[in-house]
Amino acid sequence: MISKKDRLFNLSTKKTTYLFAITETGHLEHLYYGRYLSKETISIDALAEKRSISIGTGTAYDSDHPTLFFTNLCMEYSTMGKGDYRESSVDISYSRGMQTLDFIVKSYRILPGKPRTFSGLPESYGDKSTCTTLEVMLKETCLPLRLALTYTVFEDSNVITRRATLYNDSTEEVTIKNLASAQLDLDTDDWKLVTFDGAWSRERYMHERPLAPGIMINDSKSGVSSADHNPCIFLTKENGETIGMNLIYSSNHRELVETSPYGKVRVLTGINPATFSWVLAPQDRFQTPEAILTYSPDALNGASQNFHHFINNHIIRGPWKFRERPVLINNWEATYFKFTEDKLINLAKESANLGIELFVLDDGWFGLRNDDTTSLGDWTVNPKKLPSGLENLSLEVHRLGMMFGLWVEPEMVSIESQLYKKHPDWMVAIPGRRPSVGRNQYILDLTRPDVRDYLFKQLSDVWHFANVNYIKWDMNRVFSDMYSTNREMKDHGEFFHRYILGLYELLEKLTAAFPNVLFESCASGGNRFDLGMLCYMPQTWTSDNTDALSRLYIQEGTSCGYPLSTMGSHVSDSPNHQTLRRTDLESRFNIAAFGVLGYELDVTKLKGQQKDAIKAQIAFYKAHRALLQYGTFTRVKLANSTSNQVVWAVASQDKSELLVLFAQKLNPSNPGSDKLRVEIVDLNAVYEVFPRQQRIDIKMFGNLLNQVSPLPITEGGIAQDTISKAVTLDSEVEHYRVTGEQVAWAGIKLNQQFGGTGYDAMTRVLGDFGSRIYIFKKIK
Repeated sequence: MISKKDRLFNLSTKKTTYLFAITETGHLEHLYYGRYLSKETISIDALAEKRSISIGTGTAYDSDHPTLFFTNLCMEYSTMGKGDYRESSVDISYSRGMQTLDFIVKSYRILPGKPRTFSGLPESYGDKSTCTTLEVMLKETCLPLRLALTYTVFEDSNVITRRATLYNDSTEEVTIKNLASAQLDLDTDDWKLVTFDGAWSRERYMHERPLAPGIMINDSKSGVSSADHNPCIFLTKENGETIGMNLIYSSNHRELVETSPYGKVRVLTGINPATFSWVLAPQDRFQTPEAILTYSPDALNGASQNFHHFINNHIIRGPWKFRERPVLINNWEATYFKFTEDKLINLAKESANLGIELFVLDDGWFGLRNDDTTSLGDWTVNPKKLPSGLENLSLEVHRLGMMFGLWVEPEMVSIESQLYKKHPDWMVAIPGRRPSVGRNQYILDLTRPDVRDYLFKQLSDVWHFANVNYIKWDMNRVFSDMYSTNREMKDHGEFFHRYILGLYELLEKLTAAFPNVLFESCASGGNRFDLGMLCYMPQTWTSDNTDALSRLYIQEGTSCGYPLSTMGSHVSDSPNHQTLRRTDLESRFNIAAFGVLGYELDVTKLKGQQKDAIKAQIAFYKAHRALLQYGTFTRVKLANSTSNQVVWAVASQDKSELLVLFAQKLNPSNPGSDKLRVEIVDLNAVYEVFPRQQRIDIKMFGNLLNQVSPLPITEGGIAQDTISKAVTLDSEVEHYRVTGEQVAWAGIKLNQQFGGTGYDAMTRVLGDFGSRIYIFKKIK
């Protein structure tokens, strides 16, 4: 890992190498991050910055090193005040507001595995068989401050994690204004930045833009990792080289990308300094969230697959790690707040008949909750809606052979609640200032131990009595009016970080007390989809928007940083409740299948053919569930491109089986041929390829039915509706035997799509937002 002779640190995984070295002044110069380099080929002289002459208007480090200009050096961790005029990694205020810092190497140590930390933050994990840790200790040249840079190398995942720890060895307080988790300096600027941005119901849409001189910031200031800008980012090149970065943190983050006047690029990630300060007491220490880095020469798919492997192996933990997740039904869009005990039991019975494995009772079961204006904080059953109690409902669900799940929103409080009347000081609000409100609710102060203790007791009692198997943990508003009566807080710049530490402590206790419960994180859909929450909850509700077209963009963007096993994906009603768009039941399933499948519609109101279709969907999903949740996922054609088509593929580890989604946004008139070309196959194999059989509603043909019907049929009339209930059409007949080479390099031209001139058993009828899943099975 380190060469004493050259003072070179070499962090290598199976396919990548990360190099940095100690300069003659004791600073750390970053040299390389990219494809794996054999140790014999590495020359520190060839990689180091050449500095034989000075830089105009620059500031040299000192008079003994007149050509050492930090502002044009790729560094591992930068400070301000010593000649580097780019954004710095660390900003500490001391002695009447001074901020100049100069950290040099004091020592280092190599540790097998990954030692646990003290920070109270969630982190990745691994043992000596999967990872190795390097800690480099830096010492400030004039102040009693130390800074530890920690690197853990996960060889099989091609991932390196980083974090920083500041030690205050003095007798005085210092104030941390910024302490980045990781800095990465790159020596060329021919990169494009990929971010995942959006809002409620359109989370993590992928955006790409070329770097230019100046600073780009991707961040959150709302108290959650946010749907606005996810902490996962990538840098990509035209030649396929890709660097990915993410943060194991669920609160305010910042990813800063700066392109210098000298064509160098600096990337920083960590807690957002815009909403953070921390008073560090004498002899105390502070540790940052853990950042994860990966490199791949195989473009965004390669970097994503590294992240997927890392998350499934080193973030997700407990009994649900690599365990197939159940198909669930959630009653929310079926009933909203208006349900009775009988209605829920009928939903559960019909769901069990369809093959669904988990029944989830959503909002409205507690206190006096009939809308979103009351009762948050009062975690006792609503006696009018559930006169027999949660225990009886859970028993009925279990008798049907299903698991029982429950929705909660523990971080929130309603003004109209018993909890607020007893403890108004538990609500986050500034004394004397009228607080802002979101969704008619307010936030509980989780920086306070008494609030966390109350929530643990209340939730534990309910979950035990109800014998829950699944919990959906929601959070439906973001932060405002930050204030706490917590006496541990010396400065309210600490509020956001102390809040998230409080949440993590509560989740640690609850997941330990209920180790077999499947937890799913939610925050108005995907407003807190991050690695921090995934350390406690192995899946996250991807978005409240279940529209099939929207989900192509949302799930595609999410998949760049997170594996399919973490993505809750539901089939809901049509027209969709978020977009009012009408989409085919089969296409809604095809897209939802690329994730953790669920249903969110009133199954008691479905007609027989719809129920038959859902039975077939669930049976198909269960037969391929391990592949769809844990296979190797590749985006072949992107939803965010100008193409009308979207193609995703998921392959088993040995490539003996693949499932390929072919989807289109709009139905073209008089279309050309469609070609299916997928490169992640076994090139030496022969595959049998055919589509999943689907049912086609004759209503798609409208008045065209009159061309073959002996009796006139009015669109939208009783006759059409009656025929639609009685008759559906089989999807096209299509079957191939083809070599892996041909699939990868030449592709398969698919059957003709309906183009308005005819129809037969071979015709592919997709329509707007239509799709197919193609099954690839290796036969030799």
